[in-house]
Amino acid sequence: MKLIVGLGNIGKEYDETRHNAGFMTIDRFAEKHAFEFNKQKFDAMIADGIINGEKVILAKPTTYMNESGRSVRQIVDFYKLDPEDVLIVHDDMDLATGRLRLRQKGSAGGHNGIKSIIAHLGTEKFKRLRIGIDHPAKQKVVDWVLTRFSSDQRTEFDVGMNEAVDAIDDWLENDDFMKTMNRFNKR
Repeated sequence: MKLIVGLGNIGKEYDETRHNAGFMTIDRFAEKHAFEFNKQKFDAMIADGIINGEKVILAKPTTYMNESGRSVRQIVDFYKLDPEDVLIVHDDMDLATGRLRLRQKGSAGGHNGIKSIIAHLGTEKFKRLRIGIDHPAKQKVVDWVLTRFSSDQRTEFDVGMNEAVDAIDDWLENDDFMKTMNRFNKR
């Protein structure tokens, strides 16, 4: 069983903002696989289904970004998941818009959602798929992450989202995250 969590903030005012890159990517993945977010539990919107004979759970925490770990911990505990079977999809300001970076484990890198997950799980050993939202030139970071992409940036982001969905599919198909990292981190 695999758990794929997209990070973001709940509410209309946050729809399509840079900080919701994880939500948008998970929505794209769900759409491709005809998964529906039709359950509300574990402080998250939940969709699930079977891919390549394995149960896959998609989650979008409704706790707001900085408390995402609370939701992730509930799901991991309920399904008795190994944190190494968890993939977190989230925004990254240190990557150009739409660029991907996959990691097997590691620190929060300044991301408060990841910091919360590490604190609640008590480990850094969970997978991450970071999708670039670029860094603000002169704008405050908090303002930047809560704005929407320009049309050119949105085009770049859409390309990245499609690659992210391909990367998730690759991992689920091959169950070898290192190979998926090698394939998609080189792009």
